[in-house]
Amino acid sequence: MNLRESQIMKIHYLTGVCALFVVAVHIIMRLIVPFSTSLTYENVIGNYHNIPYAVLLEIILILIAIHGFNGLRIILLELRQNRIWEKCVSYAIIIASIAVIAYGTRTIIFANGLEL
Repeated sequence: MNLRESQIMKIHYLTGVCALFVVAVHIIMRLIVPFSTSLTYENVIGNYHNIPYAVLLEIILILIAIHGFNGLRIILLELRQNRIWEKCVSYAIIIASIAVIAYGTRTIIFANGLEL
């Protein structure tokens, strides 16, 4: 699968706009609970047991990881411009994105009390 740069930029813009909306929903949900109790251990773990909220956190994780790593890829491609560098950076970014998303998903699953 070989994506053109214009398609990759559309993905970058789309993840940025979607992340704005999803993070806004996350912030609104955090404003419902008083700040003094929102960071207690019981409340944080309780959030992970709320399946819709855990799904929201997973969506935030995926959108921010893809958007952030693609931004890093764009910066690194500006440093040097040749085909080998582009391939190496692209593969490294894909691997790093998958690793971060997998680790974050693992954290959400374990905090939810499920076992892998």
